[in-house]
Amino acid sequence: MKAARVVEFRKPLIIEQLPDPSPSPQDAVVRVEASGICRSDWHGWMGDLSWLGLSPQLPITPGHEFGGEIVALGKDVQGFKLGDKVTVPFHYACGHCEYCRNGVPNRCDNTGVYGFSWDGSFAEYVVVRNAEFNMIGLPDNVDALTAAAIGCRYMTGYHGVMRGLVQPGQWVAVQGAGGVGLSAIQTAYAVGAHVIAVDVDDEKLQKAKQEGATAVVHARRENVPEAIREITKGGAHVGIDALGIQETVLNSVLSLRKGGRHVQIGLTTSEETGHVSLPMDFITTSEIEIVGSLGIPHPDYRGLLSLVAEGRLNPKALVEREVGLEDVNEVLDNMTNFRTKGFNVITRF
Repeated sequence: MKAARVVEFRKPLIIEQLPDPSPSPQDAVVRVEASGICRSDWHGWMGDLSWLGLSPQLPITPGHEFGGEIVALGKDVQGFKLGDKVTVPFHYACGHCEYCRNGVPNRCDNTGVYGFSWDGSFAEYVVVRNAEFNMIGLPDNVDALTAAAIGCRYMTGYHGVMRGLVQPGQWVAVQGAGGVGLSAIQTAYAVGAHVIAVDVDDEKLQKAKQEGATAVVHARRENVPEAIREITKGGAHVGIDALGIQETVLNSVLSLRKGGRHVQIGLTTSEETGHVSLPMDFITTSEIEIVGSLGIPHPDYRGLLSLVAEGRLNPKALVEREVGLEDVNEVLDNMTNFRTKGFNVITRF
């Protein structure tokens, strides 16, 4: 099979021919029909996230947002058959730890991430480990391109809105109008919230309006907390940071009204290495809540896919471009220069 491989951090990926994989008894092999190129893939390619234990051992095949068709099943896998269309949460789960048993496998004690812990989906085929627990069957009217769009950024944005306990009529301020941010904007709008999008790119802000943002704030032209407090007449009820840099975390927290909730989705960069300063006196005196949000629990896929199948959510609208496997380096370079707007998805292998 063909696969795009990272052989050296920050150097172009190499297209290689690798042996077609075969499943162990508890695994499955999926023919990849669509694979998103995520900013997390960019972080892995840059050699970031080592402080989280996510700096991959090279060489490796990136990719963790995918949809496709089962072409081989291990003998112990029940509930699926050859030809089924499936997707997989980017965060592998063991199925037997405390968190998996309690319905939150996104917190699994034995987790791994495709493209970081083992080979991912920038390839014609990918092995799904512990397939019976981790594979998610797709409804008939949800195709592989949509599944790839859902695979990390969209489901992360969706879960972030759920973690924010967003209610109809509330103000939600989203820092960053990239893939995750747009996903959160679309979801918050769908549940009836008033959404403010914050970014430094006019085109991204325009896209945010198309996906449901009531108002936008350009972070280089305006003081973000002041602008949001003016728009909302007191501050946002929920702030979602989809980027993870010190500036956006701080802007999100300081834009909240009393009793507001800050949801942290974005992972930090090599500048922060997981640590940002917070205004603790403001958080204390305003009774601000700080909430982390990672991926999505496997059971919550049912509700997400139902909303997509019904047309109430439209991840495919965030697909900027379908590309070939050989275009991966161009997309990663565009991410380095913040030139991507929405999802870039590999559909030609």
